[in-house]
Amino acid sequence: MAGETGSGALRELLLVAAVAGAGLLLAVVAAFGPWHPTSDGTARAGLVELHSPAGRTTGPTAS
Repeated sequence: MAGETGSGALRELLLVAAVAGAGLLLAVVAAFGPWHPTSDGTARAGLVELHSPAGRTTGPTAS
């Protein structure tokens, strides 16, 4: 009986580790994988371009 309990617990821990590993792998692929397809068909990750509103040429002021 004790052998059955140990193997069941080990099997459950291996399942939890496998599901956690798969989730981590999916998160890494989502975070570092290519995205934003371009017109030439390739997908590259790039920085977001920042544009200031029209008419505002100075930086923030203290109030």
